[in-house]
Amino acid sequence: MKQQGPGHGLRPHRLGRRRNHALPQPPLSVVEPGTTAWKKIKEEFGEEILLPSGKLNREKLGEIIFGDIDKRRKLNEWTHPEIHRTIMFEVLRYFLAGHRYVVLDLPLLFESGVMLSYIYKIICVTCTPEQQLERLIKRNSMSKHLAEQRIAAQMPLEVKCEKAHYIIDNTSDIENTRVQAKRVIGILNDSWEHWRIRLYIGVLAAVVFLPILYWWYYV
Repeated sequence: MKQQGPGHGLRPHRLGRRRNHALPQPPLSVVEPGTTAWKKIKEEFGEEILLPSGKLNREKLGEIIFGDIDKRRKLNEWTHPEIHRTIMFEVLRYFLAGHRYVVLDLPLLFESGVMLSYIYKIICVTCTPEQQLERLIKRNSMSKHLAEQRIAAQMPLEVKCEKAHYIIDNTSDIENTRVQAKRVIGILNDSWEHWRIRLYIGVLAAVVFLPILYWWYYV
């Protein structure tokens, strides 16, 4: 997971390689034109937050919700449940395909709290507050005021770092960041946690289906 801004030059796909996979955030299909969430957003915020194509103008919507906590809460209530369901389905799909782990980019992991119970290890990408602000302004081409609003809407980076299992310090050059990322990748690749989960699921499946098969053949 990472906050708005610190991950300059570092993307989840750099952690999701070989027998692993990285899911981008968020699943945009949740707010595609015609979906339930899209209709609610359009009704609440009006036509002005739509692009000519009918898709959401995410920058315009961001200007509204990051300046109004009640509207931001409404938006989260409409989108987060479906986003979480989509993420869980995709994780299960890659798990069944044999991937060791899936890297999720979840800026609001701690704020929402919903996915915490399903996360094995948390990686926090951090930098100085000045770098965070500068990178967010540059990446999103937004004003300093809007960037400060977005950062203020999230849990402080230092608090997230205290809760994380691994910290990637992104205050230096990109090569230094990549070295840290490779170290974390090595640790995750050496983990046997996915086998424990597969064994647990296998035993559970046997407990459920063996009695059914017995009944089918012998009763």
